[in-house]
Amino acid sequence: MTDAAPTANVTTRLFAMAAAVACLALGLITLYSSGVGLIDPKLHRAAGFALALIVAVSASQRRRSDHGSARPLTLAVDFALILVGLWSIWSFHFVQTEMETALYDVATKDAWPALAGLVVFLELCRRLWGWGLFLVGTFGVVYLLFGQDLPGILAHSGFSLKEVAEALWYNTNKGVFGSITNIVLSTVFIFIIFGVLLEGTGAGDTLLKFAFLATRRTRGGPAHAAILASSMFGTMSGSTVANIVGTGTFTIPMIKKRGFSPTFAAGIEATASSGGQIMPPIMGAAALVMADLTGVGYLNIIIAALFPALFYYFSLFSAVTVEARRQGIEVQEMTVDDQIARTDLINSVLFAGPIIVVIGSLLLGLSTSAAGFYAVVVLVALSVINPEVRNDPGRVWKSFLKGAESGATLLIAIAAIGILVGSLDSTGLGLKLANVIASIRGESLFSALAVAMAGALILGMGMPTLPAYLIIILVMGPAIQALGVSMLTAHMFVFYYGVASSLTPPVAIAAYAAAPIARANPLMTAFMSFRLGMAKFIIPFVFAFYPTILIVEEFSLIPFLWIVARTCFCIWLFSSALSGFDRRKLTVPEIVIRFVTAFTCLATDPMFHLPAVGLGLALIAYDVRAGRALAPTSKATQ
Repeated sequence: MTDAAPTANVTTRLFAMAAAVACLALGLITLYSSGVGLIDPKLHRAAGFALALIVAVSASQRRRSDHGSARPLTLAVDFALILVGLWSIWSFHFVQTEMETALYDVATKDAWPALAGLVVFLELCRRLWGWGLFLVGTFGVVYLLFGQDLPGILAHSGFSLKEVAEALWYNTNKGVFGSITNIVLSTVFIFIIFGVLLEGTGAGDTLLKFAFLATRRTRGGPAHAAILASSMFGTMSGSTVANIVGTGTFTIPMIKKRGFSPTFAAGIEATASSGGQIMPPIMGAAALVMADLTGVGYLNIIIAALFPALFYYFSLFSAVTVEARRQGIEVQEMTVDDQIARTDLINSVLFAGPIIVVIGSLLLGLSTSAAGFYAVVVLVALSVINPEVRNDPGRVWKSFLKGAESGATLLIAIAAIGILVGSLDSTGLGLKLANVIASIRGESLFSALAVAMAGALILGMGMPTLPAYLIIILVMGPAIQALGVSMLTAHMFVFYYGVASSLTPPVAIAAYAAAPIARANPLMTAFMSFRLGMAKFIIPFVFAFYPTILIVEEFSLIPFLWIVARTCFCIWLFSSALSGFDRRKLTVPEIVIRFVTAFTCLATDPMFHLPAVGLGLALIAYDVRAGRALAPTSKATQ
């Protein structure tokens, strides 16, 4: 045993070195394909998965080492995973090459490396992403193999091993190496590297200081700063958990110090961080994939997402303001540490410059991946203005490798999604489920959207946003579009619930990431996050019924301004009703009336929403008057 342990540690280090080389190769391939020249698609996908395979095995070893030293048997299994995985990837490349040069049909002998590859990537998916995605991918394989024996609409005509391999492995339109993999490799990877580099070059720290400066005269103070910083940091990182760790370790203690409860501090950070992915201009990986799937263009996705995202963050600002009033928290002066120094002004170029480059590149008609490439080049060039980067240039190098590693682990999740895509497409199960949903909802758009919302939240629980979004749009998208809703609106609708699923108890991964930082109860934090982020569950219904909010499809100025005003008014009524407080404590009847009024303000019929707006204004006026009458009494008591 004593000889085995050092040998295992040496082997683990060799795996880590191989993974670092793989990350470097993956990063260089990403830079080349984004900004220099195209790579043969089959080679690009095969090389991407081969390198991701090595990175994923090393990453799973690192996680395992947190629970004890590596064992020779597990290292032997890891080595076997790499060998079998590379064999199966080589088989994909060989078969695709044969198909291009001659009439080649997938044979039974080709099925074995394909099935072995499916097993390898599903096992790695289980290690890195947990049982949720593993079961999703496993369902796709098992359903193709044995679904013909299931009852009712679940039954299909049956698939042989050769047909399963062809559908899930040897296919460049669906399956593991399908179109979604192509989108991730060609577009999403460069933005993942960009987001990690942005954090590593010190832009995040400067962003926090500017957020504190902008919110220094608000009651919420650091809570409002957390919302502002997380919205900007999240749009660049594209990861809820990374956003929470990146900003929450600083903002949560400050929020608690201001007087807010630990549960509220963790909850507001979780909701703000999860919203970063819906906030233009970057929006994370899911928006990039949406642009390709819908064909409407990334710039149009950014424009369409702007006002729904502003509504969401307005709801968070409202929730913090109401909570600060309820707890009697007043405006406080900034401390010296919060002051903006000359270095911060210089470092602000680090996040302003690349974002201007992204938007400018898109306006000039360059591809999304090219915009990401030039943003990375500009960011690396500007990073030298940060004294910390000049003192430690290795930060940029480490961030580059870390970004490539993040992309590689995401690719493992995409393999499971690709399996589900191939299964649903081959069997037609998605369309069958759409027909079932259509029969349940009848002719009501609202009921259909409610069914889709419930299904989306269930399907997305416990998953990162991109896999959650892809699963939801595959299953729910056809049913929503069948009601006459546009493709962009349908994708935006399910995208929002893919993000919202990270706040939905009991599997609220955003809340569980924030709770330990605040030393709060994870489950109570999950319910607090759910309450604070409630607007995210309402906003998709608003743009489904009022697509003018998305601007790019059915824009009309007067209806646009009117629904924007009503939505903001609805959010304020809704936030105050949820807190049971406005300028004073609200009674139970007032809370109920506010809820009903808020929802009625969004009704499409003027006969309903006009009286509701009038009633809402009367409620606000009554509360202001009652609050003023109460103020002298409270001062006299003090």
